[in-house]
Amino acid sequence: MEQELKKLKEDFERDLAEAKSGTELETLKVKYLGRNSRLAELFSQIPALSGDQRSFWGRRLNQVKKDLAAAWEKATGSTDGQQESLDVTFPSSAVNSGSRHIISSTSQKICLIFQKLGFDIVEGNEIEDEQHNFEALNIPLEHPSRDAFDTFYLNLAEKNNGKYLLRSHTSPSQIRVMQKNKPPLAVISPGRVYRPDVVDATHSFMFHQIEGFAVDTEINFSQLKGVLLCFAREFFSQDVNLRFRPHFFPFTEPSAEVDVSCIICKGQGSKTKTQGKRCSVCKGKGWLEILGCGMIHPKVLEACAIDSKKYRGFAFGMGVERIAMLKYGIDDIRLFYENDLRFLEQFSL
Repeated sequence: MEQELKKLKEDFERDLAEAKSGTELETLKVKYLGRNSRLAELFSQIPALSGDQRSFWGRRLNQVKKDLAAAWEKATGSTDGQQESLDVTFPSSAVNSGSRHIISSTSQKICLIFQKLGFDIVEGNEIEDEQHNFEALNIPLEHPSRDAFDTFYLNLAEKNNGKYLLRSHTSPSQIRVMQKNKPPLAVISPGRVYRPDVVDATHSFMFHQIEGFAVDTEINFSQLKGVLLCFAREFFSQDVNLRFRPHFFPFTEPSAEVDVSCIICKGQGSKTKTQGKRCSVCKGKGWLEILGCGMIHPKVLEACAIDSKKYRGFAFGMGVERIAMLKYGIDDIRLFYENDLRFLEQFSL
């Protein structure tokens, strides 16, 4: 066996000296130190030897294995037994730099505009109780509008405020602000919300909202219109106009849906339609729906211990995905969540 070990070491040293590439060194490692190597065959013969010989040749073979492994590691220039090859003259590969997701950048732009108008930013909890998500917003259990806002309930222990759920809007954080602070108040609340919607090109069970409100003694609807017009012209274009349509929300009265004049056809959708052409964005209507708003319902103020006879307020809410889709001409909400770099890189900053 000693002669075989001597021959094995000589062959290894010769092959190691002739190896010129990382691939050849890897092949050499498998040949002399691998599971099917000659050295492994010698190890397999040890059980057949006598007790003293097993002890002697066991130590001998282990020492040879360590010597071969050390020589191989030295040849590869690695201290941890792994090959490390670096050619400093080889051109470097391109390094992809990260950027904000389009949803994050859109949300930040919206928040920055309202910050300039004097609004504070408050991010609430995504897990809420029924009291703050529904009752305090004038949406009792039997209210028909609750079906549209109902969301995903959680298997958590019920407390004084009832069951827990994933919030269906960011309004609960506004309720908490009004409960803890006295007017005057001006706050916007961005964040994720959840509803059991069927996923399609315009709906998702999870999306992002930014809701805002202001409460003071002299707040009126004209101020609400001014704030929203300022936002729309700052975010979209100085050329846009707004249209307010009567609507119903349980937490505001009066309430309105807000449309912005189409940024593509400049609000000329009806004229282009009669001329045989139709704007692909507004479908010839000239208007695009962007958000909902209204004057805060007196019951909501009273639920927050705010005197509705002394104070008034307005509130508004918008979907961030909806705003981004209108801003950048995106026709499918699912594109935001698919993590397709071909889509996301178009909006990298």
